[in-house]
Amino acid sequence: MAALAFPKGFHWGAATASYQIEGAWQADGKGESIWDRFSHTPGRVKHGHTGDIACDSYHHFREDVALLREMGLTSYRFSLSWPRIQPNGRGAPNETGLDYYARLIDCLLDAGIRPFPTLYHWDLPQALEDAGGWPNRDLAGRFAEYAEVVVRALGDRCKSWMIFNEPNIFTTMGYLIGIHAPGRREPENFLRATHTVNLAHGDAFRAMRSAQRDLVIGSAFNMTACEPATDSQQDIAAAERWHRFMNEWFLQPSLRGTYPEAYPSGLPRDAMGVKDGDFERIQAPLDFVGINLYTRTIVQAMPADGGPLSLGALPVGIGGDAGPKTDFGWEVWPNALHDILLRITLDYDRPVIEITENGCSYADGPDAQGVVRDTRRTDFYRGYLEAVHRAIQAGADVRGYHAWSLLDNFEWAEGFEQRFGIVWVDFATGKRILKESGRWYGNVARHNALPA
Repeated sequence: MAALAFPKGFHWGAATASYQIEGAWQADGKGESIWDRFSHTPGRVKHGHTGDIACDSYHHFREDVALLREMGLTSYRFSLSWPRIQPNGRGAPNETGLDYYARLIDCLLDAGIRPFPTLYHWDLPQALEDAGGWPNRDLAGRFAEYAEVVVRALGDRCKSWMIFNEPNIFTTMGYLIGIHAPGRREPENFLRATHTVNLAHGDAFRAMRSAQRDLVIGSAFNMTACEPATDSQQDIAAAERWHRFMNEWFLQPSLRGTYPEAYPSGLPRDAMGVKDGDFERIQAPLDFVGINLYTRTIVQAMPADGGPLSLGALPVGIGGDAGPKTDFGWEVWPNALHDILLRITLDYDRPVIEITENGCSYADGPDAQGVVRDTRRTDFYRGYLEAVHRAIQAGADVRGYHAWSLLDNFEWAEGFEQRFGIVWVDFATGKRILKESGRWYGNVARHNALPA
């Protein structure tokens, strides 16, 4: 077989997030985040792990950029810590915090790598959570002010931006299920949080565009291919409702100014706190759609008797049982990425797409020679990249792919239990070792092609 070539100019990258890698949680004027508070609360994170030090990338970012350059990658997706820039979530910026990101961006530019930052990857300033958090509509305005501060400081040298990372996850896990920061289990406040996030998304987009006209702006949406558990009409309908809720609850408001028809009883406007004018406000004509995907979801119907908030659908685990499982228990199913790329392409008039996260957790460590021979991760990437290539051939306008993650890191409620990196990290010493999967991925990037 011939190598599978990708389009000219395709971006090959890796992704990280501020709380997961930076450490330096109290350094240089940084304020407390909800993840600082959450991880310091006993029983919230496995083994009592915290991101206080994590990979210490705050002090070792040049080493991380050197790894990107060694692999020949052309894009680095990272996130900014809001409390590092505005310690209390409002007011004048902490110039030392902004300077850290300016130095990181300059280092990337010097290495010929596109800086690709995300404004918000889950580390809300604790002061804003104390004022109500994302269920509080006022937070939309605070976030837009933060977005403008950042763009005015960094937009002259950094042109490609993402607003949010996985809004469905940080609202669901943080305000409905409670296993992520801030750890609340409040169904109606969860719904209010989703609407505030959509308001913030539109407000931030306009603030960024006003501050710097030439920016390329998108967001990273977590997605999953939703498949019915059986061929019954009930399961098929349930899978479609789950798709609308999981994949479109934040995308459709941005691109169309409406919410998808996910709830059988109709949009719960009152529970969400929808007001006149909100549908105009939530619109954000994004320049690209970022897609994070890890596996598929199998969905079965359930009685729609849970009140106005019930979807009448239930996901059956993370993925199915037909494919191999990662160490996190997630099914390896490359067709999921192919299918969602084509679904979004068809339903949203062929938008520009960047794959902003895709990866797997395997615990392989250094052998006696100091080499990390993580062949399962290489196989994972080979399968998913082949699926991306098929989607491009079928018409999807995919411009880039970012492996999750550059580094083994703090994996939220899992602490340091799960290793997603293409670079192995010794969390006791900070030592980094490029894994064999990273070397293989670098070879793909340098040739802009998947080897035969």
